[in-house]
Amino acid sequence: MIQLRAHPNAMMKLFGNKSQQRAATRPTLPSLEDSLYPLTWSYFSELNNRNFKFNSSVDLLSAIICTEPAPSQQDFYQLLYADEVYQQWINFTVFGRYIQRSFAAFYSQSEDSFNTDMPDILRHELMRHSQYLPMEQGLFFGGKLPLQVRKDKLFTTTLNPWTALINAKHFTKASSNTPFIVNTVKVKGKEVLAFAVRHNKRTSERLRSEVMVLDFKELRLVHEREIIPANPNFLDIQISQAILRDYELR
Repeated sequence: MIQLRAHPNAMMKLFGNKSQQRAATRPTLPSLEDSLYPLTWSYFSELNNRNFKFNSSVDLLSAIICTEPAPSQQDFYQLLYADEVYQQWINFTVFGRYIQRSFAAFYSQSEDSFNTDMPDILRHELMRHSQYLPMEQGLFFGGKLPLQVRKDKLFTTTLNPWTALINAKHFTKASSNTPFIVNTVKVKGKEVLAFAVRHNKRTSERLRSEVMVLDFKELRLVHEREIIPANPNFLDIQISQAILRDYELR
């Protein structure tokens, strides 16, 4: 049997013109940071009932690390999912997390020479469904940001601070003598391309609230500080300190 295989360049040319036209009129997503924050959280306990106010995504992250009353991962997901702006973000997206895994698998493979061009094809398709992130939008990333991110111009972030903290926990447990690192990423440029991942609501992946960044000009570390968790068994692992790194994305 003879199998015909289209050359990747031919495939790129096939849908290249439409994609370029769409890119020329690519819209900017509405600001979720402005829509969601300041966030007021009502905390009920046997002793008292109080309202806590978080002025930004960074404030919320810091409160969670310091084990102050704050929404859980499930609670935050429900608040996020009920937000009209977030609904605009995910309703524009046509892909689920499975496409991310496929993309990552092709991107990391090194043995299959026929599929070496596949990451570019997949990325091209993903770019067709991306939009510009709004200025000052806050994102999170758990663990040390790989140096490869700056070269590849892509990485998966999250809007849910708990997702970043849980990822940081896995990163710390996987590597000995590795500090607990969580990163905030603030959009400072007008041409940062990304899309919100639409997760399956019937699985636990819905709590991840991920945003895949597909293109940017610069990722720069602007500040680093240490936070001491009030509870040394934060996230069920021994953490003497958490390193919070602030990045700007242009």
